Amino acid sequence: MGSWQRAERLDFVEFVEQRSAALFRTAYVLTGHQQVAEDLVQEALEKACRRWRRIAAADSPEAYVRRILVNLANDRWRRAKRAGERFEVPERADPHDSYRQVELRDGLVRALHGLPIGMRTVVVLHYLHDQGPEEIAGTLGISPSSVRSQLARGMAKLRASSTNLPQFEGA
Repeated sequence: MGSWQRAERLDFVEFVEQRSAALFRTAYVLTGHQQVAEDLVQEALEKACRRWRRIAAADSPEAYVRRILVNLANDRWRRAKRAGERFEVPERADPHDSYRQVELRDGLVRALHGLPIGMRTVVVLHYLHDQGPEEIAGTLGISPSSVRSQLARGMAKLRASSTNLPQFEGA
């Protein structure tokens, strides 16, 4: 293996070590299932590894990999919907779930799963990753006005679905 290949491999390993937890959180909030989230992150990282030289040269490698992850989640959701499958959020938090300590996580994840996948993705990218409409639009390949509309409708639905959820600003 040449020195440039070793450096490229180390860059990817470093990226995985530093950003895989954030990618997992995104996948978990989108899916509501630890195992599915882990599978999505693994698949996204596998795809990223194959294209790492191009991804590493991008302005934001994490945004590039996050887009792969979101696309995989959306594809999985569409396939399951066509097959008539339903993904239920578990009644109780998994005792091994390290994120269950966040007081409102279960209610929030349930409420998010009441949203259509596109709207859910916009809300997650906006609030979990602090992305603006233009950045989300670029990630999802839709217009910024569609992002703003989906965000406003999604937040209205979330507020209407639960009085136990925090009232988010800016939507």
